Amino acid sequence: MAQLKEYTKDEVQKTKSAGKVVIILHDKVYDVTEFLNEHPGGEEILIDHAGKDGTENFNDVGHSQDALDLMNKYKIGELVESERTNKPLKKGWVAGYNNKQPEKEKYVKGPGAPFYTLIAAIMLLAAIVFYNMS
Repeated sequence: MAQLKEYTKDEVQKTKSAGKVVIILHDKVYDVTEFLNEHPGGEEILIDHAGKDGTENFNDVGHSQDALDLMNKYKIGELVESERTNKPLKKGWVAGYNNKQPEKEKYVKGPGAPFYTLIAAIMLLAAIVFYNMS
């Protein structure tokens, strides 16, 4: 795989005057000019962040895993090491991700389940026999 070009923030800013929409997200540089009409949130938000770092706003909006995967198509480089913030993607903000712990199972599952079913069946059978004897 070819080495990605490294950009300074100043170089990214200058692409705006060339009519391109290039943004920085998580220290990566993306040319989203061809994606403007396809962006579900509208082209305005991308144009507003042209030549800038949009990481904060990107993190504030939920993005699906498909959207995150699609971004690779538009990646043209990354920031030079000295200008990177190294902020990781906030996984809790991805659309569809539930940050809450799952509730405990309401029903018995696992290797003990057949045992409990057997005990319940024996108790039911014993109750029927006892009822019929009275």
